[in-house]
This record gives sequence, C-alpha cells and structure tokens, in this order.
Amino acid sequence: MTLAFPQLPFELIDNPAADPDAAYGDRQAAVLNAEGLAEARRCITAWPGYAPTPLIDLAGLARDLGIASLSYKQEGARFGLKSFKPLGGAFAVERCLVRAVAEATGEEDIDPARILDGTHADIVSRVTVTAATDGNHGRSVAWGSRMFGCRCVIFINEAVSAAREAAIADFGAEVRRLKGSYDDAVRHAFKTAREEGWTVIPDTSDGDIVEAPRDVMQGYALLADELFDQLDVAPTHLFLQAGVGGMAAAVAAEFWRRSGAARPMTILVEPKQAACWFKSLQAGTPTPVTGDIDSFMGGLSCGECSMLAWAILQPGAHAAMIVDDAAAKETMRLLAEGDPPVVGGESGVAGLAALITAATDPAAREKLKLDATSRVVVIGSEGAVDEAVYREVVGTPSHEVAA
Repeated sequence: MTLAFPQLPFELIDNPAADPDAAYGDRQAAVLNAEGLAEARRCITAWPGYAPTPLIDLAGLARDLGIASLSYKQEGARFGLKSFKPLGGAFAVERCLVRAVAEATGEEDIDPARILDGTHADIVSRVTVTAATDGNHGRSVAWGSRMFGCRCVIFINEAVSAAREAAIADFGAEVRRLKGSYDDAVRHAFKTAREEGWTVIPDTSDGDIVEAPRDVMQGYALLADELFDQLDVAPTHLFLQAGVGGMAAAVAAEFWRRSGAARPMTILVEPKQAACWFKSLQAGTPTPVTGDIDSFMGGLSCGECSMLAWAILQPGAHAAMIVDDAAAKETMRLLAEGDPPVVGGESGVAGLAALITAATDPAAREKLKLDATSRVVVIGSEGAVDEAVYREVVGTPSHEVAA
C-alpha cells in the first residue's frame, strides 16, 4: 500500500449478539418496514429540490487500501443543508403536521401534499415543534418547519459552535443554548415540550416516545433506498457512524430487510469520547457513556443509544469500532486531496476514517475480512457544515475543493 496515513489508536470488537444468518424479524419490522419507506419516498421526493445524492467511486483509494471498490455516498449535497439529516427531521415534522391536521379536522387520510402547498396553513401555523441537536438534526427540523409553516424551537448544548447555531437560526427557528451535553439538551427538550404542549421531533428514543423518532429513522432509510438504485454490485461491508444510531440503523435495516443473510458486514463507528454503542454491544445492554463526551466529530458526541435503533443494531451490527479524532482530520485532508476531491465534514468522514484505520492494520483487516474482493460503502453524512473548522483542518475553503 502507498497510502500515507498515520497509525492512530483504535478499538475494534465483534458484536457478541450478532447473528449473520438471522432473518429481519417482527421486532425490526415494528421500527422500519417497506410500508414506512414507501410513505417516506412519496413525501420526500415531492419536496422542492429533491434529488438522490451522488455515490462517488473512490477507485484510487480502494486500490491503495487493497480492496475491490470503495463507494462514498456524498450527503453534503442533500437539499443544500450539507448533511443527510433533512431526510429524517423534516420528514418527521411533516408526519407530525399530518397527524395534527387529522386531529383538528377529523379526517383520517390527510394528503401530505396539502401540508406542503399550504392548504392547512391555519392549523399548521398553530403547531410548535422542538428538538435537541448537536447541529444537523436541529437544522433539518428548522428547515422543515419553515417549509411547512409551523413554529420551531431548537435546544443546543454549550459545545455546539456558533456557526452551527447560526445555521439553525437562519431557517427561522428560535435557538436556546443550554449548559451540559447533548443528552442533557434532549431531556430538557422533552420536559419543555410537556410543559408547553409542543411536539418533540427527536432523533433518538428512550423506548417510550417512539412515533416521531421512528419517522426520523424511516426518512433516513430513503438514503439506503437510493443506494440500491446506484450500486451495480452488492457491497460486502458497510462502515456506518453511529451517534444515537438512527442513520446507522436505517441503512443497516434496509440492507438486512432486502438481502437477508447476504447482507453486508456492518461496522458501527464512534469517537472514543462517546462510544455508547461500542460499550453497549460489549455489555449486551444499553450502557450510557458519561463525563466529557465532546469530540471533534461533533455530530457523534452522543452518550446514549436510541432504543429504536437498538432493536435493529443490537442483533444486526456485526462489529463496533472506536476511532481517534485525529483520524477524522486526516481523512478530511485525504478526501480533499483525492481524485476526485471530495468535501467531507468532521462527522461525515468517520466511517471512511474507520475503514482506512482498519484496512491499514493487519489484525483489524483480518478480523473484518477486508481483502482484494471487498466492496465497501461508507456514508459521507455531512459536508463542510462549519466552514471555519473545515478551512482550519484542510487549509482550503470547501468551495475550492468542491470546484
């Protein structure tokens, strides 16, 4: 291999509960299913500006890593919001408003198009939605709220950058900054919603609140649906950044549901400060990570697994991997200098960083069965959401890299 990539610390475990031959069962279908995907596809593809995000062939990097192919799903192009999140947060806002209109009118079958075109604006304008965020999810909820015409209040924690806060406020949301972690902000959003009569649009679930977070995950599944249309040959490996687990569960579920035992090996990726999935799979039960969980990969700074995602990933993920913040920075630079050059944000490159780290370590390579026949898919889950951070790490503005 000719790849110049530093040897950085990492951890890798097999998931003790994984059953590669298991069918996609009732427990999983209760969270994500074909009918839910069809509804997400119907709604989201009708939004202004919808287009499948590109799947980029990183053939040169694949050769350097000694694998057959490497495909990078570039979510930085999604609806101009620079991340995959609109698929989930904005879709869940629309589903919330459909339910609100149905309750107010007594009608059972509300056409989502009538939400989008303003037919029910008098009802929609009286709804307030709220969410907690590290940045991208709140921006998605705010964007969806503006598109559909409801009020939006977003809670952020003290570690969220001013640029990410401004990006949320730009869509007309009221942004409230709190002390503590992302998980503290989640709890505060639920508490305030109960007191004010608002609707929470969370990207995580404690197991009691399931409707909106399930909508969020079902929207994310459209990303995998696009992959099935874009891939010529089925992948052998998925490296998926976890966070609370919503996106990883949605992508893993769609491949599991459609491919069964032939599904790709799925590796969950996290920063070491916030490795709640690594710890939980290791323990066999959801295990929160406490203390300072802030990472350079800010969108993955989550200390607690979503219980909806747990229903899919606890039996469905094959392995979990912890990567160093420095690996994300190296990967951002590597992508920017690649052929073709690609803009990848801090959290967006985590899956690729894990692949490179594993593929350049003989023991990890063997453990994950990475070889010359491997066909790997990674999700570039965000672009340069924080331009100042991107320029500091890469040394070049994102628009010059993209050009």
